[in-house]
Amino acid sequence: MRAGADDADAVSAGVGPPGRIASVGRRLSTLPAHRVLGPAAVLFGVGMCCAAIWFGDPTTPGGALPACPTKFFLGITCPGCGMQRAIYSLLHGDLAAALHYNAVGVIALALLLVSFGTYCLRLWTGRRIRGWHNLRWSAVAVLLVVIAWFVVRNIPVQPFWSLHV
Repeated sequence: MRAGADDADAVSAGVGPPGRIASVGRRLSTLPAHRVLGPAAVLFGVGMCCAAIWFGDPTTPGGALPACPTKFFLGITCPGCGMQRAIYSLLHGDLAAALHYNAVGVIALALLLVSFGTYCLRLWTGRRIRGWHNLRWSAVAVLLVVIAWFVVRNIPVQPFWSLHV
């Protein structure tokens, strides 16, 4: 059997391309584990999203940023409704307004910031650092909080209706 036939069979089977494309794939798969490029890529993406929210001004009705599709099509407030406005308020230093728009979302952003910090510390120190997301119950707890937030925000009586944005 020829050596070239193995490569051609692997490519036709979808296992992986040989040569230059495979080396690019290997380099991209190591990006999250890179000490500088991984965090830099995350910060770049977050910065681009924040810039879009800053200049899009979601607090203005009919603006450039899209409305929540769940609210638009179903007329109910989803757990993420108000996050663009909450991030816009946080970018402008107004924590009270951010909590009004989506309190659970602001807490989730804080938890994501802690997770990013533990990710960077793990990369830079080489030690295993356990964060809140490594705990056994964290996924279930997050799911239960999101479901409870979804239900509570849509109860049409006071004081719950004030959570509706």
